Amino acid sequence: MDSDSVKALVFDTFGTVVDWRTSVSRDLAAFGARKGIQADWLAFADAWRAGYKPGMDTVRSGQRPWANIDVLPGLRRLKQRYIISTFSNGSVPCLVNMAKHAGLPWDAIYSADIVRHFKPDPEVYLGVIGFFDLPPEQLMLVAAHNGDLRHARSHGMRTAYIQRPTEYGPAQSKDLGAEDDWDVIVPGIDRLADVLLGSQLPFRRR
Repeated sequence: MDSDSVKALVFDTFGTVVDWRTSVSRDLAAFGARKGIQADWLAFADAWRAGYKPGMDTVRSGQRPWANIDVLPGLRRLKQRYIISTFSNGSVPCLVNMAKHAGLPWDAIYSADIVRHFKPDPEVYLGVIGFFDLPPEQLMLVAAHNGDLRHARSHGMRTAYIQRPTEYGPAQSKDLGAEDDWDVIVPGIDRLADVLLGSQLPFRRR
């Protein structure tokens, strides 16, 4: 892949960039401790996430996910060459608050709010192409979700798969690995930076 042809990287945010499961369960546990409530907060976080998709239009600010040190230097390195942006069903206020809380160095915030559609509606993918006013092959979607990448590829975008086999915990049953020959397949955002900036060969499934 000619990484010089890519001008912008757009990142699925929940599950790819930030660890929603740990952060949501941690904040719930702190709330429970203050209120004297005992519960399986990881299971509660999983149930919350299960209800996220049908209730996306009500998901707004309040989540406090974190990004680890490997994610942050990876994003900062990529930012030196590429435009980097969110590509999320989360609301603009939620994504802005998350970036401020976790120190995520986005150049832009792109959200389903902008086109009033949720992934995987085609309007979201076509919308980000128009948002950056670039040919689709100059945008790369970075995601831990094979379905998301399939839709991006169907609209001409480049694809990078980030391996997150425990996003949903030890019982995760989908997105355990790359299911197609994506342009780049790597175990983390730091390795994505290695590949696209030319310091290491791509980590790909053969």
